[in-house]
Amino acid sequence: MSINAKIAELTNKLESTTIERRRDFHRHAEAGWTEFRTASIVADQLTKLGYKVQVGDEVVDSENMMGVPASSELSNQASRAIEQGANPEWVNKMEGGKTGVMGIMEFNKPGPTIALRFDLDANDANEAETNEHRPYSEKFNSINKGAMHACGHDGHTAVGLAVAEIIAELKGELRGTIKFIFQPAEEGVRGAKAMVAKGIVDDVDYLLGMHFGFQLKKTGQIACNVTGFLATSKYDATFTGVPAHAGAAPEVGRNALLAAAAAVLNLHAIPRHSEGTSRINVGTMQAGSGRNVIAPKAVIKLETRGGSSTINKFMSDEAYRIINSAATMHDVKVEITEMGGAAGCSNSPELADDLAKVAEKLGIFNEIVPECDFGASEDCSYFMERVQEKGGQAAYTLIGAGLAAGHHDSCFDFDENALAMAVRFVSTAATDLLLR
Repeated sequence: MSINAKIAELTNKLESTTIERRRDFHRHAEAGWTEFRTASIVADQLTKLGYKVQVGDEVVDSENMMGVPASSELSNQASRAIEQGANPEWVNKMEGGKTGVMGIMEFNKPGPTIALRFDLDANDANEAETNEHRPYSEKFNSINKGAMHACGHDGHTAVGLAVAEIIAELKGELRGTIKFIFQPAEEGVRGAKAMVAKGIVDDVDYLLGMHFGFQLKKTGQIACNVTGFLATSKYDATFTGVPAHAGAAPEVGRNALLAAAAAVLNLHAIPRHSEGTSRINVGTMQAGSGRNVIAPKAVIKLETRGGSSTINKFMSDEAYRIINSAATMHDVKVEITEMGGAAGCSNSPELADDLAKVAEKLGIFNEIVPECDFGASEDCSYFMERVQEKGGQAAYTLIGAGLAAGHHDSCFDFDENALAMAVRFVSTAATDLLLR
């Protein structure tokens, strides 16, 4: 039996398990940096399959973690995860929210090093509780209030575990090394940078990422040449002034609200970049303590985006300059905190072409989309950019799935028939690369 026939047989064998896992992860949704239960299940499964498993400090650089919840929240979530079945030994190693997991398998013959990246986290959202919503009517809706898999990462993680099992079954026929990277905190683009900083993909020749739906909303579609990842930076800027009575002694105060307002207006005045797409947005502004008090504090939450990392750096540098200038103008202090970020990149053309040939060879897809503009940000781009900088190739694939509602919607759900398609495609692509 050929290796591709074995993959097809193993995919069929694992289909019901993959659906069960997806539904289990969906029911126990965990937001970014709190994926203790999900990550521990992944680590347990990879260990059983014979992978060398690394977690916590081994794969997550604490200095590059962005948008991490407070320590009390992390502690509460870790305790909840253990109550819901997480392995305490793994949870203890993930202290501080370091919920990244990597499984490594080296094969007996030399060959390339490839990495497969899957994201773990759910959205900060409450799931719909109506009978029209299939996860609710079939009783696998999230039981964790404030967390919901509204983007398909539950499916991504389930696919990753199925592919890991298939690769383990075929290990006697493969060459080189494979790394399974399960990344926390993709939502808000917070997690990849901290794993990349550990150097875990610096030796990778080929890196693959994937996502269900998004631009491809029909089961049976696939796009292997995904372009247009927007680089982005997310910031919180906290202005601290001096309170004073607005009527009796306004001159004593230092108005943080006015500093923030000046920053907001001028941030939106940053010129667009001539070399490509550029964006700036202040999403929220909170300031003041009362109508008769000179505002002592203000917070703005903003993001920049660019069609390349270079363009985004221009936007980000300008944002820093404007925020600091606004603070100086109103004689207040300001602290800028990076809350998230992603690089700007596109697929390596040669690898994208190879993946399209794999999709065509399999004959399981109704439509192979020649090129797809992602048009948003996804921090898998940090992995892709690093691999490409080191001389390797990287590609991100969109796998079509029928959607009940849009991504990040409280009624989001996807066609589970897409799971087996993804498992077979990723497994075949991985083995093809390992046998080069």
